[in-house]
Amino acid sequence: MKKQAVKLEDVAAVAGVSKTTVSRVLNNRGYLSQATIDKVHKAMQELHYRPNIIARQLYQQRTNLVGLVFPTVDNPFFGQLEACLDHELYKRGYRVLMGNSQNNPDRERAYLRQLLNGQVDGLIVGAHNEGIEQYRNIQLPVVSIERLVSKDIPVVAADNYAGGVLATQQLLDDGCQHIIHTNYPHDLASPNMERRRAYEELMRRHGLPMYTYEVSFDSSTAEKIKIFYRLFDEHPEVDGVFADNDTNASLIMQVARKRGRRVPEDLKVVGFDGANMTRTLLPELTTIQQPIQQMATAAVQLLQDQIDGKKTTNSVQLPVKLIHGTTA
Repeated sequence: MKKQAVKLEDVAAVAGVSKTTVSRVLNNRGYLSQATIDKVHKAMQELHYRPNIIARQLYQQRTNLVGLVFPTVDNPFFGQLEACLDHELYKRGYRVLMGNSQNNPDRERAYLRQLLNGQVDGLIVGAHNEGIEQYRNIQLPVVSIERLVSKDIPVVAADNYAGGVLATQQLLDDGCQHIIHTNYPHDLASPNMERRRAYEELMRRHGLPMYTYEVSFDSSTAEKIKIFYRLFDEHPEVDGVFADNDTNASLIMQVARKRGRRVPEDLKVVGFDGANMTRTLLPELTTIQQPIQQMATAAVQLLQDQIDGKKTTNSVQLPVKLIHGTTA
């Protein structure tokens, strides 16, 4: 015979309370004595009652789902960031739906449609595509990380300007006179541009030439290596490189060695990000470390505030630090 499902009224009967009281305990609504709450939970355990999650979500108008849209997990910074976000959201009772856009605008739009159709409670985004009109029309809590999406969407970012100052100053202190910087294309609206601004201001202040090689995040490794070979061809005098991320710093050092340049004897290199995986695989790299865990915590808190009805567009900027290796 088919086993009869335990109903809300069954729990109420065993607990000796009304069906409404059981519902209030399940949804944590209104004042109830601890004794009443304990009786309801005891009855639920005795009957092996399982709440109807879908019904509760409809009642609360929440799904306890949060969507994440980022370029890729195949990158130490974003891989660690998404892991930290997932952990922070789990602690608050949320499940995560993740979409990696590979910096493809059409793919990002498709993920947004899927996530919105799934009725998520909010979004945390960090992909680098511009002109995604859905973000300006979403009637939903959204937080951005290291990306300027819309004036109404708060951004969580590291202090990129301070990081640019630390990196450039380290190379200057090392005696470098021909420092080259790599960064995203200049027309991309990203806090990364603050790293470039800091580099240019310090170089100008010291009366030194400025050269920035623009490297798209979604370029293939082969394309990036081609750019870095060109960097050494066009500027054989280069004695310092401030790379906009640790992955590019690693590739630049590989190219430098193939060109017979010794690091750090002939060339000093400073990276940016300082993710755990990079620190493990490339401990010698001097880099600017972003506070990835704190960024995730701040982003989740901003999202929770919006979900709770505390509408805020206040952005958060967090400090960075210089991690000394042997490359600079």
